[in-house]
Amino acid sequence: MKTLISIALLMLSPIMVNASPNGQQLFENNCSVCHGTKGGGGVGIPLALPSFINSVSDNYLRKTIRYGRPGRVMPSFNNLSDDEILSIVNYMRTWTGKKGKTFSKHNITGNPQAGGKLFNKLCISCHGVGGIGGAGTGVTFSRPRNSPIIAPSLNNPGFLSSAEDEFIKETLVNGRAGTPMISYKQFGLSDQDINNLVSYIRGFEAGPYPFKSYDTESAVIKVDSPYSIEETINNVKDAIIGKNFKLIRVQELNQGLVEAGKENKKSYIIYFCNFNFLNKALAIDPRVGMFLPCRVTVIEQNGKVSIISTNPLKLASLFNNHELSEACKEMHTIYSELLEEASL
Repeated sequence: MKTLISIALLMLSPIMVNASPNGQQLFENNCSVCHGTKGGGGVGIPLALPSFINSVSDNYLRKTIRYGRPGRVMPSFNNLSDDEILSIVNYMRTWTGKKGKTFSKHNITGNPQAGGKLFNKLCISCHGVGGIGGAGTGVTFSRPRNSPIIAPSLNNPGFLSSAEDEFIKETLVNGRAGTPMISYKQFGLSDQDINNLVSYIRGFEAGPYPFKSYDTESAVIKVDSPYSIEETINNVKDAIIGKNFKLIRVQELNQGLVEAGKENKKSYIIYFCNFNFLNKALAIDPRVGMFLPCRVTVIEQNGKVSIISTNPLKLASLFNNHELSEACKEMHTIYSELLEEASL
């Protein structure tokens, strides 16, 4: 019997080993699209920089993956288990072969008012007013930036939940080689000055974060029209021109999907665009192309005519980019007003 049990355990052992998460594969599947195959960077920051990876704790990396960065493109990976996240962190450690730092969880005591003055003098040019982060947030790879590596958002709840005070202080003291972040020793700051800065940054937790989630928004904006489908289309065209948008074309919704001459004459899509707005939005994040150029659908069903457009605010919840959310809000207003004008 003992022999049979031993054989059974030997047969099971390879399965147990293979069942453990593969950190490299998980990183490539979930992280490499932004951070590069081996953490060299891309649209996301370079994680394999020794000055970064050797200066952070495993706890910081685990929480960053788990919580993400709301409003800064980095999503929260709630789909990964704790073991899978740990495997990713362990794989990242192989890049330099060094263990992660360990930091105390105790808060550093300082004068946040004095720290705020130092922040506005020394940090604001990179990290933005109130620590909102560097300009150019989002998918800006190969696009103009105001620095080689976009400064992170320091008032971000994901960052503040992940970073220990001692970690923030050490970053200020040592800087980050390979990035624009220099050692604050070069400014002649005292240890108390550094503590004041850390206290000011930690104080962001008590204030509101400007990024708003639009998860509860409906996927479309829809209004009913009291006019015929032909009249409604003409109303939409007039409203488009009235909004200083260029009308591109009107076509049957299923044009090209059915044999010519058999298109549905009760469903149309209207394309239009404002190229100044388009260029401005694309400079923030090319994913805005999901709803640009603009499109409005006019459909007649059961004798009732409806005007429908994508809801840009719903897309804002997918983009996770607070700068792009502002463009989405503007586009939501335009769509809503356009649909209302066309149905009056």
